[in-house]
Amino acid sequence: MRHITFILALVCFMIFQMMVSVLPCSADNNDKNNEIETSAADQTELSVTIYNQDMALVKESRSLVLPRGEVTLAIRDVSGRIIPETALLNADGIRVLEQNFEFDLLSPQSILKKFTGKDIKIIRENSKTGQEETIDARVLATHNGIVLETGNGIETGVPGRLVFSHIPANLRTSPTLTMTVQSDQEKNRDLSLSYLTRGLTWKADYVAELNPTDDFLNLSAWVTLTNTSSTDYTDAKLQLVAGDIHLAPEQQFIRSKQMVLNASAMAEDGFAQEQMFEYHLYTLGRRTTLKNNQTKQVALLQAGNIPCRKEYRVQGSSHWFAQNMGHGVQRPKVGVLLVLQNLKEDNLGMPLPKGTVRVYKADTKGMLQFAGEDSIDHTPEHGRLNLKLGNAFDITVEKRQTDFRKLPSTGRNSFELQSSHEVKIMNAKKIPVSVKVSEPMSGDWRIQAESHPHRKETSHQALWEITVPPGKDVSLAYTVQTK
Repeated sequence: MRHITFILALVCFMIFQMMVSVLPCSADNNDKNNEIETSAADQTELSVTIYNQDMALVKESRSLVLPRGEVTLAIRDVSGRIIPETALLNADGIRVLEQNFEFDLLSPQSILKKFTGKDIKIIRENSKTGQEETIDARVLATHNGIVLETGNGIETGVPGRLVFSHIPANLRTSPTLTMTVQSDQEKNRDLSLSYLTRGLTWKADYVAELNPTDDFLNLSAWVTLTNTSSTDYTDAKLQLVAGDIHLAPEQQFIRSKQMVLNASAMAEDGFAQEQMFEYHLYTLGRRTTLKNNQTKQVALLQAGNIPCRKEYRVQGSSHWFAQNMGHGVQRPKVGVLLVLQNLKEDNLGMPLPKGTVRVYKADTKGMLQFAGEDSIDHTPEHGRLNLKLGNAFDITVEKRQTDFRKLPSTGRNSFELQSSHEVKIMNAKKIPVSVKVSEPMSGDWRIQAESHPHRKETSHQALWEITVPPGKDVSLAYTVQTK
């Protein structure tokens, strides 16, 4: 009987030992034991290439020791707006098995939510003794507030300081990219990581200063960088891509080593420019730091004594030739344009990224005054810039239709209209001005009569250039037939 009792006791003890040995560790401890963390402190190289479409390519290198076998690598300090499917990790002797982007960040609300159904402690002041006391509580719900179960019953709100026993493993203090990797041996690794991210943008801003006679200007350009990616980029090589890169509507980003851009020319301080595929790449000749939630300006170019000319233009409307306008008088504004060529011989000749050009001019006392602004598109070398700065004050226009008739039909599905017009240009300036009158013509058109010769600017555009003496007015009269 004693033998049987001993055997039963031994079996029970062995079963108990087996049960204890297979009890899993907490998820938090298990994850931490198998995880190697790397932060920005391990970076040995960092470069950022920013595109026009709120997108950037981040390329970095980190150095750290990896053990042999399978390990979870927690890469901290990546962009909080990373596009995870574009992440690419390269290193000799390792193989990436799985990757996850952990963006559930540690906060009072997130840790409280993770402890729903679990026990916490509350430290609060005892109303009778005035001393702090610690009580046990269980978190029942966190939707639209907090519901706790204590020894006193069900409580809502936050009755004191909440104390949690640990930080849940799936909560991170910063955006983290986790990768399960297989390492062939334990050694120090040079890891190369690249990924695309949102939250990094750039735009060009130009400042032009006109000379007193409006025929030369000085131009400077600044690149405005904005970082809202939730991450700092410290001491980074900076490159900018000017151009419209196509993004597929469904699968917008393709993991490819061709996305990694390398500059072949560097400027000593400012930006050096080169062509890259069908775009232009600008490389800053020194390193810079882009802090999160920061806007930074970096000089792009400076050029002086650029020839330009001022142009006055009146833009018409095609509907004036298709209907009887009666006795109405139109008073279109006379636009003021500043025209220049992007040429090396004109002290420019650098491909200009799209942006806003703001023009200033000194008054008679030498104080700079704002003269107007306009946006430009990407402009290559030999391109032309037409900057509309505003409307002329001392040059006015009156336009009226003097005749309109529908001519006999010349075909089954066509008809002809004949319309006569007068454009009166008045110049209150003390100098003569040249005004371009541009009229859009629809259908098949031809000028039947005119007081000044026109030029066919395009297939549907007639252009007259009228010189008006100071303090005088000149009238342009013409008749057009449209089919």
